[in-house]
Amino acid sequence: MNDKPVALVTGGAGFIGSHMVDLLIDRGYKVRVIDNLTGGREANLAQHAGNPDLTAEWLDIRELEPESPIFGDLACVVHFAGIGDIVPSIERPIDYMATNVQGTVRVLEGARQAKAGKFVYAASSSCYGLADVPTREDHPIAPQHPYALSKYQGEQACFHWHQVYGLPVNSVRIFNAYGPRVRTTGAYGAVFGVFFKQKLAGKPLTIVGDGTQSRDFVYVTDVAAAFLAAAETPLSGKIWNLGANDPQSVNRLAELIGGERVHIPKRPGEPDCTWADTARILADLDWRPRVPFAEGVREMLADIETWRDAPLWTPDSIAEATKTWFSYLSEDGKS
Repeated sequence: MNDKPVALVTGGAGFIGSHMVDLLIDRGYKVRVIDNLTGGREANLAQHAGNPDLTAEWLDIRELEPESPIFGDLACVVHFAGIGDIVPSIERPIDYMATNVQGTVRVLEGARQAKAGKFVYAASSSCYGLADVPTREDHPIAPQHPYALSKYQGEQACFHWHQVYGLPVNSVRIFNAYGPRVRTTGAYGAVFGVFFKQKLAGKPLTIVGDGTQSRDFVYVTDVAAAFLAAAETPLSGKIWNLGANDPQSVNRLAELIGGERVHIPKRPGEPDCTWADTARILADLDWRPRVPFAEGVREMLADIETWRDAPLWTPDSIAEATKTWFSYLSEDGKS
């Protein structure tokens, strides 16, 4: 008889999701993964090959049926599945709403009908827009682009299911997660993938604006630990900000990576600083970040060859890729 608790991780072959799988298995869970492999990679789960405690289904959450057996006997659902990036969301808003909102509703319905345990939603700090810092959970909501809007509406759906159906829900608003397995392909976006490939190619690092803008980078294993705490706590109906409470400038990241730099235009709708006020998650879950920024970057640099096949971005290709961004989000573009 197997009495291990069972967790469902949507997007479990992705960047954060795969680290969540690692932690859950290490903590004695059986894990079911759903991923359509658009952003995730089977290789992210390769270390668990042959482990009977892991099963995976390569399907899209938009195709989930509430009566699917994948929802049976669950201790918790950790919902990472969705699509990210700003520019594609501006160009394809229907896809973002369909996946990040309606896809979330399908996972919620499956969890509700199966009477699953805690439902933990991976929300985005982008819901705050150009926020005051440090940013608390009660900061006004002001999404600047369809990605941010879709993630926030997914969160609203979660709490509606909590309110109407009694599904135990918590939401964790991630600020700037980084670490091994961070996405290396697809649309222009993640700064680490951009910089590491440029370093490998001997090209200058493309610094947006003057590089003094800062981000509250939080290491991915710390993110997974926070989500596990959010799943195992008796608390529900809660929202927590998740960051390191220690913003780092893009110039500091470039300094740690090393190499020449070139500056490209600052982009509209991007905050000068993201900074999570983490007092609530510390008080409620006794969570705190364990990996300092310099150590985290050093760990990633040790595996820089992972980015060998990543796209190489140049000032010209970035300008072309972000043309839509400037067109729709700048004041000139709106006039």
